[in-house]
Amino acid sequence: MPITEQFLTNAGAEIIWELRAHRNILAKMRIASIRSEPRHQDPKSLVRHGFKVYSQTDEDGILQEIFRRIGVAHATFVEFGCGVGTENNTAYLLIQGWSGLWMDSDARNAEKIGKIFDPFLRGGTLRFKQTMVTRENINELLAQEPKEIDLLSIDIDMNDYWVWSAIECISPRVVVIEYNASIHPPTALVVPYQSDRIWTGGNFFGASLSALEQLGSAKGYALVGCGITGVNAYFVRKDLIGDIFAAPYTAERHYQSPNYSLFEVEMDAHPREIGVYQPILSPPRNNG
Repeated sequence: MPITEQFLTNAGAEIIWELRAHRNILAKMRIASIRSEPRHQDPKSLVRHGFKVYSQTDEDGILQEIFRRIGVAHATFVEFGCGVGTENNTAYLLIQGWSGLWMDSDARNAEKIGKIFDPFLRGGTLRFKQTMVTRENINELLAQEPKEIDLLSIDIDMNDYWVWSAIECISPRVVVIEYNASIHPPTALVVPYQSDRIWTGGNFFGASLSALEQLGSAKGYALVGCGITGVNAYFVRKDLIGDIFAAPYTAERHYQSPNYSLFEVEMDAHPREIGVYQPILSPPRNNG
């Protein structure tokens, strides 16, 4: 490569790096600003506990805080719409010793999961089904799962509301589900059901937070928070909420507007990689 061309290439790469660095700084400033809102100063608010390990945004931290408060009963999960597994809501739990079921319809995702998560699949802590999840088949797909699991994660972009409404065979302690943050409370809207409906990338998808709040309440769940980016809503079964989450459990209280770019660039973190971890036991006490 000629020297001039090499110089321009290097200069372009440096400019891109600097732009990303500035964007990362601005994102962190925006996160700090949102977390400083008066409603999030409530010690029961979940927003300030969010962080990202393998989740899309701050789901890993929020789920950790929810289970710190209510306790872990079974260390079990079900997640559908799991993608390739390296960016979802349960991979972080999996490497901590949880077990459960993933479902996804994409054959390419299934192939990658088979390679990346082979130790977990062979070890039995992870099971995977390549299937299109619908409200017609969801109870059949979950028929072999325990009645009570700790976490159900739903992210299929379009029919999340309808599939959750159809689930009868399991009783999750916690449900995390994607909502359409472009529709503000108190408007309650949901995309009409169509079993093979695919998201096309626009803001026509899923259900509004108010619609999910109403559905959750009818199913025995309270809306206890939303992620800072306006992607996921968190529901805890009403018999578990006590007085440890920020009330009222309404869409108006917990709604977060779309801030999808806040966690898009993580320049100070290593690329995500999955491996089997060994837990460290408490070191022996030195009584000398």
